[in-house]
Amino acid sequence: MNDRINQILAQMATLEADLRSAVNDQESRMFFRINGRRVEFERSVSDAHRKLKTNFLRWLVADRPQNLITGPLIYAMVIPLLLLDACVSFYQWACFPIYSIAKVRRSDYLVFDRRHLGYLNFIEKFHCTYCEYGNGLMAYVTEILARTEQYFCPIKHAHKILGTHARYNRFLDYGEADAYEAKLEEFRVALGDIR
Repeated sequence: MNDRINQILAQMATLEADLRSAVNDQESRMFFRINGRRVEFERSVSDAHRKLKTNFLRWLVADRPQNLITGPLIYAMVIPLLLLDACVSFYQWACFPIYSIAKVRRSDYLVFDRRHLGYLNFIEKFHCTYCEYGNGLMAYVTEILARTEQYFCPIKHAHKILGTHARYNRFLDYGEADAYEAKLEEFRVALGDIR
């Protein structure tokens, strides 16, 4: 990779750290704090949230009919999601130690905290839990596959693709054959140093 690309990647990493810090600062002004796994709001905010909650019957009448009709199809997808979760978790558990790849912590990707929002009724909380699981699982799977790709084939595609994982930009350029084996070994060693 040329120096200009490395410089831009370093700037991106700095900007991402700045963004995380700014988001954290904003959250600290949002009248809640995180206590272990629990999110605690100031009493006045909790009271306001409770007043905004739509009761179940009103929600059922006001909700879009297509949401109710497609609900069974949407929630049936939990079966392949659970199967994917089990298979990928087993794969990581069985293979990553053999390759000396640091395991992906599931809890970094699957976060269930929307249930603490007092303005959501129990159906809305259920919807949120489903989405937290599905999207968190996809991020978890993406990181496991990204580490696998880094181990076996850290090479960019010739064609531009959308939705690349966070590791992709650091991969070798397509056709960059110079010292491929040595660079591949560097990528592999780096996977054991992930914190």
